Amino acid sequence: MSDTDSFIEEVTEEVRRDRLFGLMRRYGWIAVLTVLLLVGGTAYREYTRAAQTAKAQSFGDAIFAALENDEAADRVNALDQIDAPTAEGAAMLDMLIAAEEALDGNGSAAADRLSAAATDGDLPEIYRQIASFKALTRPESPLGADERRVAFEAMAAPGAPLRLLAEEQLALIEIEAGDTEAALTRLNSILADSELTAGLRRRASQLIVALGGEIEAS
Repeated sequence: MSDTDSFIEEVTEEVRRDRLFGLMRRYGWIAVLTVLLLVGGTAYREYTRAAQTAKAQSFGDAIFAALENDEAADRVNALDQIDAPTAEGAAMLDMLIAAEEALDGNGSAAADRLSAAATDGDLPEIYRQIASFKALTRPESPLGADERRVAFEAMAAPGAPLRLLAEEQLALIEIEAGDTEAALTRLNSILADSELTAGLRRRASQLIVALGGEIEAS
């Protein structure tokens, strides 16, 4: 009886093995393809990551090389020849070029370049806001005090990334309009803000003292 059981088990095992080999012959290509896809996908991701890193490094090196020129006009020309790898990189490049244009005495071109970046719908909001802020604070800005006030009030909305810097500009507009009390109130409000930076604290405090006001205890 035991020999019969052993024989049956051997036959059963052979049947299982035959079925397994049959399944492997029929569907084994799926497993091989899956492995190839996983390996290929990993290799492609690594290649893409390496290519992006190389582009970023090349972009940075080109910027540093352009900024090594002694004359602002030469720096502008060199920066203008650089191709940015991303829209964000292009926005940063425009801001650098605008700064060099201003140093070269071409403030109007700088303001125009910044305004164009500020209205570029392909850029993330933070880049547009930074470009807009820089454009609004250029002396060559064609906007009047009321228009600049509206723009800065939008930037000073709760949670906005440039909120406190916009508040500082609003205080300057109030000083320009002769509304000293409003400016002092706004400046003290800035000093009491939990997100205040050291540089902005120093500037706000100096303005309050220059206006003959008192710094309120926070």
